[in-house]
Amino acid sequence: MRVHRSFAFVFSLSLGIGCFFAAPRAGAKLRVVGTLPDFAAIATELGGDRVDAESIILGTEDPHFVDAKPSHVLRVNRADLLICIGLGLESGWLPVLLTQARNGKVQVGAAGYLDASQFVQVKDVPTKADRAMGDVHGGGNPHYYVSPPEMLKVSEAIYQKLVALDPGGRAGYEGRWQAFSKKYQEKMATWKSAVASLAGSKVIEYHKSWIYLLDWLGFISAGALEPKPGIPPSPSHVTELLQQVKGQGVRFVFRENYHADSLSTVFAGKAGAKLLDLPTMVGAEPGIKTLWDKWDRMVQLLTAK
Repeated sequence: MRVHRSFAFVFSLSLGIGCFFAAPRAGAKLRVVGTLPDFAAIATELGGDRVDAESIILGTEDPHFVDAKPSHVLRVNRADLLICIGLGLESGWLPVLLTQARNGKVQVGAAGYLDASQFVQVKDVPTKADRAMGDVHGGGNPHYYVSPPEMLKVSEAIYQKLVALDPGGRAGYEGRWQAFSKKYQEKMATWKSAVASLAGSKVIEYHKSWIYLLDWLGFISAGALEPKPGIPPSPSHVTELLQQVKGQGVRFVFRENYHADSLSTVFAGKAGAKLLDLPTMVGAEPGIKTLWDKWDRMVQLLTAK
């Protein structure tokens, strides 16, 4: 797995971290930390003024590459609830943050730890996973956060967790959840209708990140630009892939907006496909501040003439 780690300063800071932070005061806001900015956005929507939510990953970052920073340790140390992607996506950097933060409330198995992947229908579960296969996750594909229906399930789990941790705010959480889920269902119907005419479109993925969205849209993955997950495209693989998809009518190339490379552009041009840099997370582009903004933008890019 591709990981960068900045442990030395984090470790030295953590030695004294307990001296700087006390337990939350009674009546204080619930502090929610999501590894993913989408989780923080959901908690903000559902929590209202009872919640302070922030994320570790920026929407412009590749979640496979995260440096363990002192600011991350402080966030985890102060959290009442930690929401993670799971399925091994954060395994190269989240465990060290949990260890250095010394916050028993959000350790694995504690009441304040929420693995969002437990609530989704996991896809691409390998029968066998080893390093020779590239960046393959043994528990399944962790990129479910690009799928509207899967993230609706996650949103409900976050709502239930907020109620469990802050039962005094139940009425407010329930009211916001009802409004949120109603709007979500309406938006999903609008998005699906907008792209209905594109069903059956063949797509080349940069990274194998899109299976959840492709299945929901009725699109078909025709291959990936990475020869193996996590291995950057090479000229030889791109040439081979072009030969494989020749005459198949590939319509789109899906690329995360943090994967900028020239080979994707070359491939799309030669394949006659439309290259789309899609926002996978809240904050991936200016103006994408909510889940609605993210999928509104995706639909806009897919349907643009």
